[in-house]
Amino acid sequence: MSTLKADDPRIPAIQSRIRVVPNFPKPGIMFQDITTLLLDPKVFKDTIDLFVERYKFKNISVVAGIEARGFIFGPPIALAIGAKFVPLRKPNKLPGRVFRQEYELEYGSDCLEMHVGAVASGERALVVDDLIATGGTLCAAIDLLERAGAEVFECACVIEIPALKGRERLNGKPVFVLVDSQ
Repeated sequence: MSTLKADDPRIPAIQSRIRVVPNFPKPGIMFQDITTLLLDPKVFKDTIDLFVERYKFKNISVVAGIEARGFIFGPPIALAIGAKFVPLRKPNKLPGRVFRQEYELEYGSDCLEMHVGAVASGERALVVDDLIATGGTLCAAIDLLERAGAEVFECACVIEIPALKGRERLNGKPVFVLVDSQ
């Protein structure tokens, strides 16, 4: 299963709290704003709980959150399932040695970095972000973790934009999504 079924009563509330902002950050982009979801403590908790329910017995030792919105969802999931949290940062934000991976976005390019030594070979990892669009960011995260020797179990996102076919770029890596874009 890669997408939660809409028959869970929490899903409509989550969907309704995501605001779509046209032409942000560039013309033609329909930005999926999760900050409105965060304003409702019950819906925010339900969002976290749905991920925790899925992952609590999957022997995941690493939750890797993608900057910046993966930092919102990743730490509470990691704490609840007993895993460490590893931040995947934008360039030049981490001191010391890093793994670096450049990637393409639907509206430009970017880079992710992870500390060398943050993940040990053989650790089982979950990648968390708010959204899967073109899949470029998730691919970069998977590449970073796998270069460090981790086994990426799955990617978890609150929202998917299916029209951008991001899943196709992940080479069969499973993605668990709560809602499709509005």
